[in-house]
Parts: sequence; structure tokens; C-alpha cells
Amino acid sequence: MEMMDMAADDTREELRRKLRSNFDGRIVRKDLTKKIKEGANVPVYVLEFLLGQYCSSDDETIIEQGVQNVKRILADNFVRPDEAQKILSQLRKNGSHTIIDMVTVHLDIKKDCFFAEFSNLGLTNVPITDDYPEKYDRLLCGGIWCIVQLEYESEGDSSFGITDIDGQPISSQQKKQKDISPISIHKLTPIQMPHIDIEEVREGRKAFTQEEWMDVM
Repeated sequence: MEMMDMAADDTREELRRKLRSNFDGRIVRKDLTKKIKEGANVPVYVLEFLLGQYCSSDDETIIEQGVQNVKRILADNFVRPDEAQKILSQLRKNGSHTIIDMVTVHLDIKKDCFFAEFSNLGLTNVPITDDYPEKYDRLLCGGIWCIVQLEYESEGDSSFGITDIDGQPISSQQKKQKDISPISIHKLTPIQMPHIDIEEVREGRKAFTQEEWMDVM
């Protein structure tokens, strides 16, 4: 019986190794989700995205550090509706702040500009460059939970500007941005992706036998 248990443990370890190798950052231990979810009113997919980024390891020390990082990020950056004004005050005071919120985008035909709306932050009419809704069209269709780096222009701050999706400054739109809102989106990273990259899944699947893949499922 002991030999069978050892063989099963070896098989499981090999399976975990293959998962880490082929789907790094995309595998989540459900016990960690449950552990943090019980103390945080956060959508599961947001929590699992962060766990996939910070806890993709079998080393318990690294996992524990990752869990603490996730808790800190949720405490500092996840926007709770009752703390929206506190977040905006921090943004104004510090000039920049990173948040996690549901973002929806619409096109204002008259102004010829896309605008973002932040659900929990309660912020509307924040200009956003065209390349974000063009690349992530779900922003236009119900919204996506995102990690967003916001910046706030204090009066007379000449260093303020917006950037495209690759972080390059868009100088031609800086004046328009200033005229519309003191708040800009420096960088936006979707948490809920619009679709699954099936080719990536197929490529990773090749490393597993049929029996192993059924075990994963």
C-alpha cells in the first residue's frame, strides 16, 4: 500500500511539473482561493488572476509570500464602493494610484473620443486612448475587470500626458486630455480576457498524455 501511495505521489508531482511548465501563471490552487475569499468581498476571477500571478509554485514559502502579496494588493488597490472617495483623495494627493475595478468604455461621437467608466470608483468620462477598446472590445460590451494605473494632473503640472497601449506618449492628445479631465489612464491591464487562446491550450496539451489530461480536468 505504501509503494502505491509513493507511486501516486510521484505521478501527481510529474503532473504538477508539466502544468507549471506549460501553463505557468494560469494554474490556481482552489484551497488558496477559498482561504482568501472568505475574508474578502472580491470576484473569484479577480482573486484567481492574482493567485495565478503570485502563487504559481509548489514551494510553500513562496506560496505564503504570494498569498500575503495578494492580500496586500487587494487591501491597497481593489476599489470598494464605500472607499471610493478615499481612493480619489489618494490619487489627487500622490499624483498616481493603481486600482482594480470594473471598467466600461463608450464612444462620445460629438467629442470624438472614447471615455472610460469605473464601476466601484464611481468615476465617469475619463478619456481613454483608442487602442484599448480596439484591442479589448469587451470594454465596449459590458466591461472588464482591470488593473489600471491612474494619474492626476495638479494645476500647472506640465509633465502630465497620456500614453498608448505600449506606454508611448501621445503628445497630440495631451491638450484634449487636460481640457476634459485631470485624471488619465496611464496603463490598463485586463483581468477578464475577452477570449481563451485555444492555440495556447492546444500547444500545452501536447505535453500531456490522455490519462494525464483527464486527471487535470
